[in-house]
Amino acid sequence: MNKLSDLEGLTRKLIEKGKTKQEIIQRLVQEYLDFKDIDINNANRLANAVYEECIKSDISKLSASFIKNLLSINNANVSVGNQGVGCRGAGDFFVHKLVAELSETDKKAFLSPSSLDDAGAVKIEINNKEEIIIASKMEGIHSRLSDFPFICGFHVARACLRDLYVKGAKPLSLMVDVHLGDDADVGKLFDFMAGISTISELAEVPITAGSTLRIGGDMVIGDRLVGGVSAVGITDHLLARRNIEPGDKIILTEGAGGGTISTTAIYSGNHDVVKETMNIKFLKACEIILNSDYINEVHAMCDVTNGGLRGDLWEINFEANCGVTIYEERIRKLVNSKVLKMLDAVGVDYLGVSLDALLIYCPERYSKEIIHDLKKKSIDCAEIGYVDYSKQVSMIFKGNRKKELLPRFRESAYTKIKQEIGEETPTMVEKMKKDIEEAAKQALNKRKEILKYIKSEQLV
Repeated sequence: MNKLSDLEGLTRKLIEKGKTKQEIIQRLVQEYLDFKDIDINNANRLANAVYEECIKSDISKLSASFIKNLLSINNANVSVGNQGVGCRGAGDFFVHKLVAELSETDKKAFLSPSSLDDAGAVKIEINNKEEIIIASKMEGIHSRLSDFPFICGFHVARACLRDLYVKGAKPLSLMVDVHLGDDADVGKLFDFMAGISTISELAEVPITAGSTLRIGGDMVIGDRLVGGVSAVGITDHLLARRNIEPGDKIILTEGAGGGTISTTAIYSGNHDVVKETMNIKFLKACEIILNSDYINEVHAMCDVTNGGLRGDLWEINFEANCGVTIYEERIRKLVNSKVLKMLDAVGVDYLGVSLDALLIYCPERYSKEIIHDLKKKSIDCAEIGYVDYSKQVSMIFKGNRKKELLPRFRESAYTKIKQEIGEETPTMVEKMKKDIEEAAKQALNKRKEILKYIKSEQLV
């Protein structure tokens, strides 16, 4: 069982609720005794230290407006959980558009976060003549795989490389950032790195740098593992979503999922399904296309991750300013049979979860050739639809029944706890949006003020 207790967050919340110092210390002592093998005297000593730091770091009584502004948060009064941040649905997409806006600076990227693409890129000039595109990606681990660090590392590394490949970039380097709870066994770190280095070995992309830290230092106890993997690659031909054109055919490769499907399998008791995810077919498919004669004719490639096909196609359409028509029966046949059987059994919509499948957008005249080349290497795939001007995702079901496919507020609920929380849009969603937009605006204003201060003080 995963364990984690944020002592600092707990203390601040109890202070906010008006609890006495004695009540707070007693609660903290109990947390220490539950999580650590220490006596009550040591627990008391540590609890008092936590309480003292929280009291001294309280900024509510600060009079200096600059420091108070620097250290304070412009709260939206909407939690990331209620908004569905990280849940790969409409709520998450809304917040990430605002995050992308905050990422924009005067120095522009060739492919920036505002593109809502799989990775980003900059273009640089070498020797004042040759241009090269450097693509980069940062991928966070699947949080529910903290207790299973090998596959956690395996899937996050694979997903990171996946996002570079779909931009047409050849990965050059992997970097690892991992944070462990104070009580995590060191072996957990090694197992995590073994999973990452397995992908490094298979993909022939070296690990070059990284960082290993504790979550919250001494203020968080437990054994949770969080972090991510980043990668950089190079290309001279960027496959961006904005290149997609009406008339393009859409090819989909087979998918057995990665971190999300592994999580569904483990937490629904279908452990054997995890082995279906242990492959690098996606990376191999990308290699085949990148090394082909028709690579410059491929308009875009994308991976089926964020919110599944339901979410990805909607997001792709937004960036490409187009629409798509796709055929459900063709898609269903490309989902690993064991994975699909499990999803059906536990009531998960396969169109709303990550399948680790590759989407390829290309002119019609290259579609058959791509399918032939992939199948020749034992990678199943098929043409699943086409790009049109509709600016909608239209799905054709059995019997020629047509329906618009829209992203839900959250991705498909693929674990029991997610099913209890639900996928429905909150009733106060419009007010939540306004409050979140205001918080983002205030953060942008804060950035401007701090930039003005640093420049005025000649600190640059």
